[in-house]
Amino acid sequence: MLKLFVPGRLCLFGEHTDWAGHYRTMNGTIEPGMAIVTGIEQGIYATAERSSIFEMSSTAPELTQLWKDFACRMDQDELKRVARSDNFFSYCAGVASYMREWYQVGGVRITITRMTLPIKSGLSSSAAICVLVARAFNMLYGLNLNTMGEMNIAYLGEQRTKSRCGRLDQACAFGVKPSLMTFDGDEIGVRTLNVKRPLHWVFADLCASKDTIRILADLNKAYPFASTPQEERLHRALGEVNRQIVERAVRYMASGNAEKLGALMNEAERIFNEQVAPLSGALEAPRLRQVLADPKIQPLVYGGKGVGSHGDGSVQFLARSEQAQQQLCQYLNQSGLKAYTLTLQAVHAVRRAIIPVAGFGTRLWPATRTLKKDFFPIPCPDGMVRPVILILIEELVRSGIEEICLVLGSEEERQLYADFFERELPADHLAKLSHEAQSIDKEIRHIGRRLTYVYQRQKRGFGHAVYQAYDFTRGEPVLLMLGDTLYRSDSGKPCALQLIEEFERFNKLAVGLVPVPLSEVGHFGMVSGIWEDKRCNTMTVCRLAEKPTMAFADEYLGVKNNEGEREFLSVSGQYVLTQEVFTQLDSDIRQADAEGSPREIELTSALEQVRQRSGMIATRLHGRRFDMGNHAALVQTVAEFGAALY
Repeated sequence: MLKLFVPGRLCLFGEHTDWAGHYRTMNGTIEPGMAIVTGIEQGIYATAERSSIFEMSSTAPELTQLWKDFACRMDQDELKRVARSDNFFSYCAGVASYMREWYQVGGVRITITRMTLPIKSGLSSSAAICVLVARAFNMLYGLNLNTMGEMNIAYLGEQRTKSRCGRLDQACAFGVKPSLMTFDGDEIGVRTLNVKRPLHWVFADLCASKDTIRILADLNKAYPFASTPQEERLHRALGEVNRQIVERAVRYMASGNAEKLGALMNEAERIFNEQVAPLSGALEAPRLRQVLADPKIQPLVYGGKGVGSHGDGSVQFLARSEQAQQQLCQYLNQSGLKAYTLTLQAVHAVRRAIIPVAGFGTRLWPATRTLKKDFFPIPCPDGMVRPVILILIEELVRSGIEEICLVLGSEEERQLYADFFERELPADHLAKLSHEAQSIDKEIRHIGRRLTYVYQRQKRGFGHAVYQAYDFTRGEPVLLMLGDTLYRSDSGKPCALQLIEEFERFNKLAVGLVPVPLSEVGHFGMVSGIWEDKRCNTMTVCRLAEKPTMAFADEYLGVKNNEGEREFLSVSGQYVLTQEVFTQLDSDIRQADAEGSPREIELTSALEQVRQRSGMIATRLHGRRFDMGNHAALVQTVAEFGAALY
């Protein structure tokens, strides 16, 4: 049985610009729409399984007053009739009818087990249920839709109902993170936003009423062409003015300027009331304006505004602190509203990295008898000769990593790293170095202050080595890099940073990808999946295979790139591990210990378990991988790494 969760969504800036931007297909002078949208912590929890019919039921106590179980044959005409009706399940039927018409799937049985998302309050409960239904069909019938595909089907299914929602509602498909969405006719863009510091939002159901259908009908009358000065002001408000507001909001979030961001919320609400609200009587919203003007709220917030289509649905505030957030939430609840908190955490959340260097280096013996392979000298493009470990750590530092954990084989090895990263050169040696070299030497000792050491005292496999850094992670996602693999970016952005940024877009276990010839697949971990973007850079992983045979890879692992060519993608040796991976490793180790088993604890098996439960993304790294784990690879790395361009 499949378990699902889809959050609601909160539009922070840019409401109504999604449908307005769609009118560019008819009027090219309309500006593209722009909105900042985030999923919220409240949402819909459900289970799903295959069925011969389409069934919706609920065991959620939150829905006891509203819910009556629903069932319908998987007949597209019958489902369309339900979608066009006033039935409580019209949205679900709309999505199911689309699935039946275009994918010829069977039925599903969906049971809502918990509902923490307010209904009809501007937080897009209708879009969340549509995404939930689309995701259930996708996963149960193996349709291989990416996140944008699920979002599009949820939108098209809702369009079969009486609702006329815009495209930003289905942003809940992307989870709980802030995204910049652009709407240029039929083209939609989604980009995860950087957040410099935690931002403490409070949003609340006003427990009043709003007429979304009337609001949208009234405003749509002004499109695609404005015929009055008032309609021209609406076009400008949802176009040029909105673009300027959203661009400023992106800058304030990236710089962590919460005070200016709150003031911008106030400004956006004032413009909405002056230039948008006069076109619909349903936007008078006395309850919303009363709450926004409440003098007891002002000391706790930087700013506030309406939510979604506006009206008396919901209100949102940016609180001055975490304490103010809690105080505001308590006050709003005491005032008869239903208030919720949302904290947007700082992005670039990956601040720590792990490099296992506990291996003996058997394939490079006898050199490794006296010199660990991560200290082998490699000529670099700047003319310097660096040890492998320094090249790896310099890439991490350029990628924003603040703390680095080296997994060693024993305490005796610790002194080798201390001598390199912590020991000051004698003055006469330092004087022989150029100013550039002296600067690098100073940076090496500065790097030494970032290092932490843990030890794998029992040789029980790569997963066991990684697990030794569990305490170092402090419950946060962590970057993992192999100690015998170097990377050189060809885009100006370090490969490690490329992977980190993709992780932050999807907030899932992530691995880097490098294409390899079919003849070499047996040397690597290989993946295949469904591309999330048109450029074929990032995919949702559907299959993970460790050192497969050529025959298996040829049959099951080939994927097409954006040029239509079939290729084979290997795991690059860079990973962003979530805490779920460490929980799985802990379980694997405990199970082996309980069985008295000497088996090795492998990372790949833990990754596969997490992938099956929570998903995994993989992104193509724009750069080159240099392996130095064997003689031939080391020769190639020494010959070619120094010639690679930054």
